[in-house]
Amino acid sequence: MADDIGFGRVAVLMGGVSAERPVSLRSGQAVLEALIAEGVDAVGVDVQDDIAARLAREHFDMAFIALHGRGGEDGTIQGLLEWLKIPYTGSGVMASALGMDKWRTKLIWQAAGLPTPAAVLLGQQSDWQQVMNELGTDVIVKPAHEGSSIGMRKVHDAQALQDSYQFASQYDALVLAERWISGREYTIAVVNGQALPVIQLRTSHEFYDYEAKYESADTQYLLPSGLTAEKENELQQLSMTAFELIGCRGWGRVDVMADADGQFWLLEVNTSPGMTDHSLVPMAARAIGMSFSQLVIQLLKEVQKR
Repeated sequence: MADDIGFGRVAVLMGGVSAERPVSLRSGQAVLEALIAEGVDAVGVDVQDDIAARLAREHFDMAFIALHGRGGEDGTIQGLLEWLKIPYTGSGVMASALGMDKWRTKLIWQAAGLPTPAAVLLGQQSDWQQVMNELGTDVIVKPAHEGSSIGMRKVHDAQALQDSYQFASQYDALVLAERWISGREYTIAVVNGQALPVIQLRTSHEFYDYEAKYESADTQYLLPSGLTAEKENELQQLSMTAFELIGCRGWGRVDVMADADGQFWLLEVNTSPGMTDHSLVPMAARAIGMSFSQLVIQLLKEVQKR
């Protein structure tokens, strides 16, 4: 049993106050149940305003971060854990903050010559038609710091672009418009320095939005991905490079589009992805024979090695 490994008392941090709170609660509960089943002294902690005092008071030896979105995936909780000297799963402060910021992640990838769709920042004074002219017929509008596709819309004209900016700005002060890539969508899980088998995502929606991720019954997850072995390896290598360039460690997920010519385009990196039994990282882990319980134990073991 895992209690012989010496994890000590583990806080499973979940919930939080972001727009992704409901998903985080599901992730955290799944992780908590798996750790307890493996004999780990794990405690579920719903992250609220008193989290600093609670973590200091309850003397945890490690933390498993099952938080999604701002406050949990953006370096904030990571900085608190660093201050309290509590080792934790996943990326550190800098990589978490960068990974949560789609705009600055994109700038770093561009500077390194990695393929990522062209994008511009939007503001009240933007020339909406000029943005459409620059980015192309189809554009996707994104809040820079939200996950789970919250606040995102695909647009086809200048008026829709302006309206979608107003919609997205309800979620974030930083909003970007990105060139739409028509093609197939893939996600690549990274666990402890290894890119897991690629998953292709298929949805009847315009894109893999919140409903397609969490509510729709017709979303398809292709594993194997349908790529040739050569293209799958190319995509895994690209994803590892993108992941490491942001400074990520431990585990995460990279989302990618492939256009009609088979060219891969990096969309974003997720430093604290979903961890329910139906989530993408556990799905990819199962493809290499790793159960959900084995996955969460491996993520804690990686923390011990630091």
